[in-house]
Amino acid sequence: MIKANLYLIPCSLSDDYAIDQIPASTLNIIKTIKYFIVEREKSARKFLKHCESQYEQSEFVFLEIDKHNSEQSYTAFLQYCLQGNDVGLISESGVPAVADPGAKVVEQAHQLHIRVVPMVGPSSILLALMASGLNGQQFCFNGYLPKDKLALQQKIKTLEKESQIKNQTQIFIETNYRNEQTFQAMLQSLQPSTKLCVATNITLPHEKIRTLTVAEWKKTSIKLQDQYCVFCFLA
Repeated sequence: MIKANLYLIPCSLSDDYAIDQIPASTLNIIKTIKYFIVEREKSARKFLKHCESQYEQSEFVFLEIDKHNSEQSYTAFLQYCLQGNDVGLISESGVPAVADPGAKVVEQAHQLHIRVVPMVGPSSILLALMASGLNGQQFCFNGYLPKDKLALQQKIKTLEKESQIKNQTQIFIETNYRNEQTFQAMLQSLQPSTKLCVATNITLPHEKIRTLTVAEWKKTSIKLQDQYCVFCFLA
């Protein structure tokens, strides 16, 4: 059986699908792919529309994935690869398989001995760390923190202890409508001397990245609601 490649394709970090964020080498691969595993077909179609594919929109084949898919469905998603067709995995934003259900597809691809090819493109997590000025030698990405207020505060305190012990930058993301709640929880839970980076709208024209101590943040006004945010802190 001839096996093809599973390409991990980064998407732009905003809804305007700014293709200038995607390297030419990645775009050249995207243009040759007909089969895609995606979170939402609608947004994937919008992204691919800007990529000048050699295929028409009507020729694309999309398989939608979410965190509720079974292992059997992951294998089914990869049948096109097993038949000799290259398949692209696209996240809703940024790089696939990081804080993203696509990781399960990649895991299954390895079990099926399908070649996995990560492509170059924007990652809000790494870009935030790069610009934070915090420790880039020791860091931990924590995905999303708890929704419950008390659980959130406890988690933040636990991460701060780990940061202090290990000299480790803690990184996490949040949904747009909970940014302010999470930010306020950090101001209440972290020590005044802990350094906190708030990175909003990375790669967009209104991008803002700033690192201050918690004590300084308490004196600073910032709008976070409905912004794309990555948070980093170092005790």
